[in-house]
Amino acid sequence: MSEAAIEQGAASMGIALAEGAADRMQRHLQLVEKWNRVHNLTAVRDAAQMVAVHVLDSLTLLPHLGDAKRVVDVGTGAGFPGIPLAIARPGVSFTLLDSSHKKCSFLEQVRAELRLSNVQIVCERVEQFHPGTRFDAVVSRAFAELSDFVTQSQHLAAPGARFLAMKGVYPFEEIARMPPTHRVAQVVELLVPSLDAKRHLVFLEAA
Repeated sequence: MSEAAIEQGAASMGIALAEGAADRMQRHLQLVEKWNRVHNLTAVRDAAQMVAVHVLDSLTLLPHLGDAKRVVDVGTGAGFPGIPLAIARPGVSFTLLDSSHKKCSFLEQVRAELRLSNVQIVCERVEQFHPGTRFDAVVSRAFAELSDFVTQSQHLAAPGARFLAMKGVYPFEEIARMPPTHRVAQVVELLVPSLDAKRHLVFLEAA
């Protein structure tokens, strides 16, 4: 059921998934369910609900990655949006960053079982992570307030890179508290099939 729901949901958003991609996304959810019995990876327990809340929500970011070849997912948690994006874009390199050893252990298992050669797992606090090569896109999903997101992760961005922050309701107050070093370039409303909740994508860039 989950595989068909993922394929249909993606298609309704105009996203064509390669053969086998929806199956791998479903297997990711199955691993989340399995680990959730012992470790609290996500508050969402229902498999059908996970499809919309986690997978389809993550995939809404795809059209906005542009031609980015190196993407870092800051505070990835159980691998959202990083894992679904990496499955959908095998030619793009994704680094999944989280400070929780429990979550990183889970992500290492996901990467191994799904054979995601374009995924790297880094278990570190964002401000302490200093990669050899910086990223074209820095993304986050419910990681932190916008000002904290750009302040803590600005050293990860290559020149001209954009920060993409996934949010729920339109974050008026967070935008008002943005530091002068960065500005909001655009805010796009995201429409997620079967999800009755407000979702927005905030594009941030150096001022």
